[in-house]
Amino acid sequence: MDFEINDEQRLLADSVGRWLEADYRFEDFRRFASDALVARQNWARLAELGLLGVNIPEADGGLGGGPVETLLIMQQFGRALVVDPYVSNAVIAVALLAAEPAGERRAHMLEQIGAGSCRVSIAALEPEGRFDLSLVRTVAKEEGDGFRLSGRKAVVIHGDTADQLIVSARTAGSACEIHGISLFLVNAHSAGIGIRGFPTIDGQRAAEIEFKDVRLDRGALLGRLHDGAGPLEWAVDRGLAALCAEAVGAMEKLLELTAEHLRTRKQFGQPIGKFQALQHRVADMAIAVEQARSMAVLAAAKIDVADRAERRRAISAAKAMAGRCGRLVAQQAVQLHGGMGMTDEIQVGYYFKRLTAIDVTWGNVEHHVELYGDLL
Repeated sequence: MDFEINDEQRLLADSVGRWLEADYRFEDFRRFASDALVARQNWARLAELGLLGVNIPEADGGLGGGPVETLLIMQQFGRALVVDPYVSNAVIAVALLAAEPAGERRAHMLEQIGAGSCRVSIAALEPEGRFDLSLVRTVAKEEGDGFRLSGRKAVVIHGDTADQLIVSARTAGSACEIHGISLFLVNAHSAGIGIRGFPTIDGQRAAEIEFKDVRLDRGALLGRLHDGAGPLEWAVDRGLAALCAEAVGAMEKLLELTAEHLRTRKQFGQPIGKFQALQHRVADMAIAVEQARSMAVLAAAKIDVADRAERRRAISAAKAMAGRCGRLVAQQAVQLHGGMGMTDEIQVGYYFKRLTAIDVTWGNVEHHVELYGDLL
């Protein structure tokens, strides 16, 4: 298998990296995380650069990219602590919408996402379900020429700033059955929707969402009735691969920050980087980064294979490795910075928080180790 990137992909990664270094510094991260207006302006900038359309097919006005392009972008985003809802919009939502038959809704939604004028959040997890996408108690009852949606969704990433929601709801079967789950595209401002937003530890936002007899027309259905579990799992797997790449970027930056600190911090008249014990710890960090990187690349390479079990094994292995390595790298970075590692003034603690949040998004280490074991 060829893991080399081509010239166009290298140019994409370099251009994104240069833009982030110039316009998304640590001070900018603080503003984007705290000021909704400034965050919206940065979202518009992502659209101008064409990054929101990378995964949109060329026939729909996008760049027609794929998992490798997403990996390269997300690595750069991880290095810069980008807080925008890129994965839910430009990866997961685009995958689900692009899988729809050609039509007015598909074309309109993909155009809006690519232009940055519509933000989509994925409402698929429920309070009792933890990371289980198949535990769905939210119900969409057929009524006349449409549906009546009722239920609750938990930890919807950027759900309080979304214009549209992709909601998983049960249209048949019992709460834990795979069959009977359908997907719906729902206007986030519809009557009967209650949204309670809150900040997350990594500078992003999430929401608890309740649906009370929300009226949906037949056109709100995404894909086939009762058959949404498979497409949702496949799209979330693409998001998981993107998060693994983001984790690699964050770990790379932590390694660089720590190495620089060891070169400049002096003790007993010499840089502390000359102490062999500290060199060994940095070496452990570098090994962990490479382990996570290799698994993230494998996940991107396997995301479109026809064999579901093969795809899911690669994704779960990469996500588990990203969680384990991220924790090791972040802990070592904080410890090697000494007391400074816990202060608000330097970047290290923020990367630690982001890596922790990535670990628990769509399944933590233990969850994916269990999934991997079930697939053997």
